[in-house]
Amino acid sequence: MLPAERQQQIKLLIQEKQHLKISELSKTFSVSEMTIHRDIKPLLDQGIVKKTFGGITCGQHENTSTANQMACVICGSSIKERLNYRIILPESKIETACCAHCGLIRHWQLGDKVIQAICYDFLRQTTIPATHAWFVMDTSIHIGCCQPQILAFELKEHAEKFVTGFGGKIYTFNEAMEMNKSLMTSCHD
Repeated sequence: MLPAERQQQIKLLIQEKQHLKISELSKTFSVSEMTIHRDIKPLLDQGIVKKTFGGITCGQHENTSTANQMACVICGSSIKERLNYRIILPESKIETACCAHCGLIRHWQLGDKVIQAICYDFLRQTTIPATHAWFVMDTSIHIGCCQPQILAFELKEHAEKFVTGFGGKIYTFNEAMEMNKSLMTSCHD
């Protein structure tokens, strides 16, 4: 199979599955992982896919409207690539929030409709499943986004080291969602 044919197949697969591992693509096409990396380079450059830790995910402009790309689904702020929180819904619909704060609110609102949620690791800048992230709240560092600000980390030890330096508290996904929800409802009471 020619590289252009593999690229076309990868485009179809990413639209269907939203997330793929490099190792899976290597096995699927019976080529090396390095070959897959070369194949996805043009797709990365075009914004069709984005790199994740060990794989790729659907690029923002695939399956989302221009309005959703430019503004947070909750607060309307512009989307910052380093902080965004993406929610994958049925029928390949993707909603994007500007940060974990807004993402957790929207995730809570959508409940069981959410197929998957992806956020960025604050230190490593790789995408991670939000449900497996460790979230830091009440830190002294200000990232210039929504309040209360919430930072996501893939590894608990990274979150702990961050808290040692900048303060704050560490929460699991469910704890962070509940804490965020209670803080938001107490603000409106």
